[in-house]
Amino acid sequence: MVTTATENKTDSQIQQDVLRELRWDARVKETEIGVEVDQGIVTLTGRVESYAKKLAAREAAHRVFGVLDVVDDVEVRIPGSLTRTDEDLARAVRHALEWDVFLPDTKIRTTVSHGLVTLEGEVENLVDRYDAERAVRRLQGIKGVANNLAVTVKKADEGKLRKAIQDTLERRADREADMIDVNVSDGKVTLEGRVHSWAEKQAILDAVRQAPNVRFVSADLKIEPVF
Repeated sequence: MVTTATENKTDSQIQQDVLRELRWDARVKETEIGVEVDQGIVTLTGRVESYAKKLAAREAAHRVFGVLDVVDDVEVRIPGSLTRTDEDLARAVRHALEWDVFLPDTKIRTTVSHGLVTLEGEVENLVDRYDAERAVRRLQGIKGVANNLAVTVKKADEGKLRKAIQDTLERRADREADMIDVNVSDGKVTLEGRVHSWAEKQAILDAVRQAPNVRFVSADLKIEPVF
């Protein structure tokens, strides 16, 4: 029988587990982050000195067994000694895109304003859209990334694309493909069903993003841990 996390772990227990996970993660200091839990939904607050730390705290909370959703209210405040001008950041962002051999850097435009980076342009694969953001979000001095990259795909046989995605999920032994419905319409993939953890959900999303001719993925995957 599959039961939800909140039926087995109290909010207090989840809170303590999130705090322990923050202590375990060397990328972020537990003392920088406040944690509140309400019916399995975790709210993170506090201040950190980099956007990368903000993401690390979010990922740490998601990894905890029993967490259903995370509200990220962590503020990025960069110390004066680590502050970089927008011009410096723009150069660093461009170099990061150029140094990634898989990214079509010439097709990506960037705007930097007060430490916030906006990505624009067109890429041919959904995975390029996500990899471009990953390439820049850990740069020192970045306060946030707005990913406005559009994915241009060719018209594909929706039935074949759906079957290819289903086959991909079935090849992965740690997934339960029969618990996930896959629908495809005009390059948009919609996933519905249940997964056992946030890590499993992310792995499924990463797999689908690799598929050709996919321009967008919508995931309504409910996390139902098994005890």
